[in-house]
Amino acid sequence: MNFALVLTNLAGGGAERAMLNLAALLNSRGHGVDLILLEERVEHRLPDGLTLHTASPAGIGHGWLGKRLAAWRLKGLWKRLNAHRPIHLTVSTLPYCDEVVRLARLPRVRFRIANTLSAEIERLARQDAAKARRRLARYRKVYGGQALLAVSEGVASDLREKLGLSGDIATVYNPFDITRLRRLAAEPAQDLPRRPYMIHVGRFAAQKRHDLLLDAWKLAGLEHELVLLCEPAAALSWMIAERGLEDRVRVAGFQANPYPWIAGADLLVLCSDHEGLPNVLVEALVCGTRVLSTDCPSGPREVLSGDLARWLVPMNDAAALAQGMAAALAEPPPRLGHELDAFAAETVAARYEALAEAI
Repeated sequence: MNFALVLTNLAGGGAERAMLNLAALLNSRGHGVDLILLEERVEHRLPDGLTLHTASPAGIGHGWLGKRLAAWRLKGLWKRLNAHRPIHLTVSTLPYCDEVVRLARLPRVRFRIANTLSAEIERLARQDAAKARRRLARYRKVYGGQALLAVSEGVASDLREKLGLSGDIATVYNPFDITRLRRLAAEPAQDLPRRPYMIHVGRFAAQKRHDLLLDAWKLAGLEHELVLLCEPAAALSWMIAERGLEDRVRVAGFQANPYPWIAGADLLVLCSDHEGLPNVLVEALVCGTRVLSTDCPSGPREVLSGDLARWLVPMNDAAALAQGMAAALAEPPPRLGHELDAFAAETVAARYEALAEAI
């Protein structure tokens, strides 16, 4: 079978990394995979054997006209690829890309929803109610009546119950090639901290709650260094300085291979207000690293099940997060049995193959 995976770009982030993992997985199982970018920006390491195409090498605007120009270019590229080898399933991800794909009217498409959209809208409503209503209307217009892929059961429930979407919604977790992840984690990395450290992996955005993390870090008073794998930002530097944490926090920037950093940490913390499926929790467990997460919608509770559920803490509670850090560090690293079987590459690949066959 042949698959087309469409993204805006490969400029970093969990969704982009998940799509690259999916592309490598499908390719390894003998399927044809065309990776299509709307704009030419690549910061991730590309897996071997993948074919990369760019619809608009010179870049495009994201306004009304830019979206339609991007859709026209994408449709032309998709038709040429489909003429070369028929595409059985196209997967698009993230709202801007999804809107362009919808405008292009491509056949045999599933839109991959990687976040809890109602939580995003609720956050926006606290700042601008009118903007939140427009965002909700936009999502209903783009995704209404379409075939969707939810990255967790929580996301699927959110789409049905909060956004009121009643179409074909399949839940398929992100795939994790455990052998490959552990191989990448064993690669040498420059500039790893020399003293024990705790790590947070995620872009600097309100959803990720760096403010909560820094408040908890100050309360915890641990001897470790806190490493933030995100790009530097003036607002983030201000947050760190305001709390007097300049000597205890390091902003290490985006890492094309973050796994040596995750594997070397004594603890990985996720403190978001909402997620879709937090890849870093699975990746940290694969690397043998302790984890702690807010019990946010959605995904953490689906990853940290059974005995691992004790490493879930309430949202927006710096004291609980600080206490959780100290408690997690006092425990031995996790020893897993079958907790991650649902995220195994073979299981996820079989789901995608079944979806392609069903179209």
